[in-house]
Amino acid sequence: MARKQVPEILQRQIVARSRLLRIEAVDLKFSNGVERQFERMQSSGRGAVMIVPFIDDEQIMLVREYAAGLHNYQLGFPKGLIDPGETPEEAALRELKEEIGYGARELIPLKSVTMAPQFFSATMHIFIARDLYPEKLEGDEPEPLEQVPWQLHKAEALLAQEDFTEARSIAALLMTLRKLQK
Repeated sequence: MARKQVPEILQRQIVARSRLLRIEAVDLKFSNGVERQFERMQSSGRGAVMIVPFIDDEQIMLVREYAAGLHNYQLGFPKGLIDPGETPEEAALRELKEEIGYGARELIPLKSVTMAPQFFSATMHIFIARDLYPEKLEGDEPEPLEQVPWQLHKAEALLAQEDFTEARSIAALLMTLRKLQK
């Protein structure tokens, strides 16, 4: 299949800004001559990480934390932004120590994913972490995260949990299960 030509950017302008977000209006011209304006959230360019930590061969660790967008507590995997100068692997190891109090001797990359790429330019790198050892770093969470161990053979029950809804956590779980089947 032939690659499509990306539209020409005619103009870019920041139309809204907050402490965390920047919204950019982008005027585009498509190869067929049609012009449109899109709005997109600008990312920091650093990306983020999510980790599926294995406590042992049968048990993974999740965290329950406050989700401001939904104004409730959500269950998911440890995750966070990549700090300036960090590699995704370094960020994954740091986030594990901050969120669940463990380091990992082995990180297995699963996949880098995007969320709503029509509107966001952010990438999340998903890893499996194995051979964990206790090591804690101070995190930036406003309250301690609840650690929730989960038996992997109960993955269907996890998918049915009312507070396990984040698409990236669901994708990470399903990719992990698929990788284990190989």
